[in-house]
Amino acid sequence: MLGILDGLDEEALRRPVLPSGWTCLGLVRHLALDVERFWFRAVVAGEQNVIDWLAEAPDDAWQVGPDVPAEDVFDLYRQEIDLANAIITATPLDTPPAWRAPGIFSDWRHHDLREIILHVITETACHAGHLDAVRELIDGRSWLVLTE
Repeated sequence: MLGILDGLDEEALRRPVLPSGWTCLGLVRHLALDVERFWFRAVVAGEQNVIDWLAEAPDDAWQVGPDVPAEDVFDLYRQEIDLANAIITATPLDTPPAWRAPGIFSDWRHHDLREIILHVITETACHAGHLDAVRELIDGRSWLVLTE
C-alpha cells in the first residue's frame, strides 16, 4: 500500500481526486483504524481498550487533519500491521472472533480468523487498486500496472 504512494508530496497525498472527496492519506488512515485495528485487535483479539476506543471514537477514520504529517499516518498504519501480525501469529486460524461489533457489523459473520484474514486481504487489495488508480490520476505513475 505504502509503495504505491512513494514519492508523492504532502499536497498530493492530501488532494481529493475523486468526487467522493477521499484522499490517499485518508485511505491509509482508514486501513489502519477500520481494517487492521478493527478486525484484528478488536474482533479477533477482543482488546478491551480498542473496543472502548471504537465506542467513543468519531466515525472519521478517512479524515486526516492538516496538522498531522503524512509520515505519522504511515507510521500508524505500519504499527497497526505489526500489532495485527502479532495477533495472527499467536492465534490458531480456526479461532472464532472474540468480539462482534454492534450495529452495522453485527450481522457480518466471519466464523474464524481464517475468514477474517481473507476479508482483510480482499479489502486491502481493493483499496490498493483504488490507490493505484488515484496515483495515476495525480502524476501518471502506476504501481500495480507497469507503465513506460
